[in-house]
Amino acid sequence: MASKLFVGGLSWGTTEDALRNHFAQVGTVVSATVITDKYTGKSKGFGFVEMSSEEEAQQAKDQFNGQEFDGRTITVSEARPQQPRENRFGGGRGGNRGGDRYQGGNDRGFGGDMDNDRGFGE
Repeated sequence: MASKLFVGGLSWGTTEDALRNHFAQVGTVVSATVITDKYTGKSKGFGFVEMSSEEEAQQAKDQFNGQEFDGRTITVSEARPQQPRENRFGGGRGGNRGGDRYQGGNDRGFGGDMDNDRGFGE
């Protein structure tokens, strides 16, 4: 059974091939991924490596955690499942966008009696 590892503290220039080759020193690497910003394409400084067995993953943690790689000290730990994220941008009228502009008023933005066609809240 494959085991996924989180690798933090990566150099901005670390490539997936370099990450794969580094972890291949301790066993078979199923996959190696450097996480990048979706807008700029630049590395976020962390990634994931999937080893072919629990034993190889443990050996990689023991050998590489706290060690230097590509000029940076990296952190290697067991990857945790991603937590679901809130939708931060609302999603409809009244979400996080502020809702109706003039609440309780008329179309001119003056508060008060909705029946008053002049809109001065008399």
